[in-house]
Amino acid sequence: MVWLYTFLSVFIVSLISLIGVFTLSISQEKLEKILIYLVSLSAGTLLGDAFIHLIPEAYKEIQNKALPAVYILSGILAFFVLEKFIHWRHCHKIASPDHPHPFSYVILWGDMAHNVIDGMIIAASFLVSFPVGIATTLAVILHEIPHEIGNFGSLVYGGFSRGKALAFNFLTALTAFLGAFIVLIINTNISQITNFLISFAAGGFIYIASSDLIPELHKQTNPKKSLLQLVVFVIGIGLMLSLLYLE
Repeated sequence: MVWLYTFLSVFIVSLISLIGVFTLSISQEKLEKILIYLVSLSAGTLLGDAFIHLIPEAYKEIQNKALPAVYILSGILAFFVLEKFIHWRHCHKIASPDHPHPFSYVILWGDMAHNVIDGMIIAASFLVSFPVGIATTLAVILHEIPHEIGNFGSLVYGGFSRGKALAFNFLTALTAFLGAFIVLIINTNISQITNFLISFAAGGFIYIASSDLIPELHKQTNPKKSLLQLVVFVIGIGLMLSLLYLE
C-alpha cells in the first residue's frame, strides 16, 4: 500500500505543474503585462525555498557543517556551467516561441532536481507512516502552487509558448516519480543522498534567481511597476515562510 499511496500522492503533486492552464483564457496583451510579476514571484519563491526550507534542512543532523556549503556551491557552479553550455553563442534576439532564452532551459533542469527531491521526501514520509505521508504531500502541494505559477510565467517570459510551457512543466514534474521510486527501492537510510540533493538544488535555485531572474526585474524602471515587482517578490518569500507553520 505504501507504493500506491506514494505514487498517487506524487501524481497529484505533478498535476500542480498544469496550474498555468488557467492563464490560457487570458489575452496575450494582458499576459505580457503580468509576466514580469510572475517572474518576481518565481524569484521570491526560489530564494525563499532555498534559504527558508532547503538550506536549513541540509544542516539538520549533519556533523560536518562544511559539507552542505560545498554542496550548495557545487549547485551554483553546476548551473553556471550548464547555462554556459546551453548559451553556446551570444544572444541578442528577443525571446520568442522559436527562440526561447537559455535561462528557460536552466529553470527546467533546476525544477527536475527539485521534483526528484519532492518525490524522495514524499516516499520517505509514507515509509514512516500514512499520516506523515499525507501531511508531507499536503505541504509539498502548497509549496508547489506558487512555485509552479512562477515557473510557468518565467518560461513564457523566456520565450516558450503557453502550451509548450505547460507541457515542459508537466514533464519535469513527472521526474518526482523517479525520486519516489529510488527511495522505495532502497528503503534504507538515504539521508546522505537527500542531503546532497537538497543542498545542490538550493545552490541551483539561488543561481537562477540571482543571475537570471532578478536582472530581468532590473530592466523595469517605472517606479510604480518596480514597487509592485518588489511587493510580489516579497509575497513569494512570504509564501515560503508561511509554510513553516505547517511543519
